[in-house]
Amino acid sequence: MPAGGRPTVRSRRLGAALKRYRQAAKLDQPQAAEMLGVHQTRVSRIESGHVTARILEIRVLLNAYGVDDPEVRNKLEDLAKRSNHRGWWLEHAAHLRPDYLDYIALEDDATYIREWQPVLVPGLLQTPAYAEAVIASTPDYIAPERVAQLVKVRQGRQAKIEEGGAAYAAILWEAVIRHPLMSVEIHREQLSAILEAGKRKNVTVQVLPFSAGAVAGSTYAFQSFSFESEPTVEAVTLDNLRGASVLEAPEDLAAYANAYDHLRSAALAPDASARLIRSALRSSKEEAS
Repeated sequence: MPAGGRPTVRSRRLGAALKRYRQAAKLDQPQAAEMLGVHQTRVSRIESGHVTARILEIRVLLNAYGVDDPEVRNKLEDLAKRSNHRGWWLEHAAHLRPDYLDYIALEDDATYIREWQPVLVPGLLQTPAYAEAVIASTPDYIAPERVAQLVKVRQGRQAKIEEGGAAYAAILWEAVIRHPLMSVEIHREQLSAILEAGKRKNVTVQVLPFSAGAVAGSTYAFQSFSFESEPTVEAVTLDNLRGASVLEAPEDLAAYANAYDHLRSAALAPDASARLIRSALRSSKEEAS
């Protein structure tokens, strides 16, 4: 059973993949259960992610479904092995919501992460001071010691990008760059940090300018994740007041992949985006002098 007795992102992804291959083979759950020599309930719970399939079960099912691609088979077996893996973030589990734990697991597994943020600097780019200001500004009271814990978690998430563990692309609306939501000093430090992050080979930062017009209002903030060598969107998360929602339906993934492409086409190129950020940083310093 997944850790904590609830489906994990990894167990759900494994179950959803096995369900797709079963349906493609035109088999139903009772037939799959017969092949495994188990009750249909187990197949149902595997496909919903409530239990993690054993390696032998995965091999039997994939053989029955005619899935011979070694890359696919290895990927699903690896998902099963890591379904209950204790990631670094579980050290903080007592202080984090279940949906946030799922979100971090997605980041940890991803090979490509894309993000659109029209209001805030993305968490993967935030400085500790900016993160602290954002976390402390939420409507619900958060004790100072928990704020510090959440900032530490945010820094832990950033390690994957800093170490080159995933390709990361962020599109920010120009308002994020031009209009500070906290002190000018914190904002300046944050702009400098974005410029430094943009120099990494695995990081791309683009700014959607005010001149793009209504494009900025086409969708709220979202993040998309890919887990293969190609950047095919396999999960999308949407921010809300109480956390984040994960979308995995094919039609949703296609819609957000198209939305990101639309935003990217309207955004400034990375070099031009860096020039705009440097200009905003200079203007902020000149206004203070």
